[in-house]
Amino acid sequence: MTSETPATESPATKASRATRKDDHVRLASAQQTEGPRRTDFDDLEFVHHALSGTSPERVDLSVNLSDWTWPTPFYVNGMTGGTETTAKINRELAIAAAETGLPMACGSMSVALDDAEAAKGFTVIREENPDGFVMGNLGAGRSADDARRAVELLGADALQLHINPVQETAMPEGTRDFSTWLSGLEEIVAACPVPVVVKEVGFGLSRRTLIQLAEIGVRFADVSGAGGTDFLRIENDRSPAEDFSMLTGFGQSALACLLDAPPEWTGERADADAGDDATASDTVSSRVLLASGGVRNPYDVVKALACGARAVGVAGTFLQTVLDHGPDGLVELIRTWQTQTSALFALLGAQRSADLTATDVLTRGRLGEFCRLRGIDVTALSHRSDAHPSADDHSRRNQL
Repeated sequence: MTSETPATESPATKASRATRKDDHVRLASAQQTEGPRRTDFDDLEFVHHALSGTSPERVDLSVNLSDWTWPTPFYVNGMTGGTETTAKINRELAIAAAETGLPMACGSMSVALDDAEAAKGFTVIREENPDGFVMGNLGAGRSADDARRAVELLGADALQLHINPVQETAMPEGTRDFSTWLSGLEEIVAACPVPVVVKEVGFGLSRRTLIQLAEIGVRFADVSGAGGTDFLRIENDRSPAEDFSMLTGFGQSALACLLDAPPEWTGERADADAGDDATASDTVSSRVLLASGGVRNPYDVVKALACGARAVGVAGTFLQTVLDHGPDGLVELIRTWQTQTSALFALLGAQRSADLTATDVLTRGRLGEFCRLRGIDVTALSHRSDAHPSADDHSRRNQL
């Protein structure tokens, strides 16, 4: 996940990078097995309206993301690749993605661009999932030519471009010069042959950052907030000599970023003057806001969708499932998530994911404090359904 690296690496450099890749997986897995911890997802509640539900048979989990239509509102987010160990993980993730139809991203492909031997840790994804939606992944600091090479290597449908200044600050091999990242992102977005998804790695994309991304032409962003895999802690564990634990808790959660996102990312109602015939799904946005970071279960997925995400990335939970139970275990988990997500939609009266943005939500605790400090109208969030009756309510009203 470092930025610029030499085109030709020494054996020692290759070994060091391979060790780092495997360390990231090992330490991320260790965090997953520590047991439950409270996150901002626990600070968001739905106001329960007992007679506002719908039937699961009416629920459509597919999501339209401008250029793409995905069968479910969650996907396998970027994790790893580039070593023998991580190639096995990518193979098993790809098998599960192909079986369930989930889109999938890989981890940073920088190693594959600098070392041809490492490429098989990524091309294995296409071998197992030749027809699926696959996203490549590069870090900020790489060139536009690197982006084109990464897309070609994977046959990628999109390219995740991660920005990780907090991780780089703590990483022994990392860069601490971020002065050219924004201009570099602009060059890649302009030159990349497929859409670019700019994402953080667990510290959030602020309102200001999302505005900057919009100004350089970015149309897809994953806020990737705090609460999931902690890469600051991972780098501290890898190099305790230079301790950055003082930054523990740095950044914003996915829900905080979604609720604070600027209008150019949240969209405007297409039917602002349509009166009572309007429904929550009648929304448009020129940009697509994705979310990830600490997603543990389908309820977290639904909460992120209710806060404005168009789709939700899952990494740590899926990684641990593959490590513990292999691809069959992950397929079973994904199918369970799909069934439970439909049930949660029905409970909340949402036929499509966009309908969730008209549900009434309460923000408490740390998330509520963030909203108040940022001037977000938490009272309005708790009364959203007043202006947007559910599709079933509208149908019943027309029958009277």
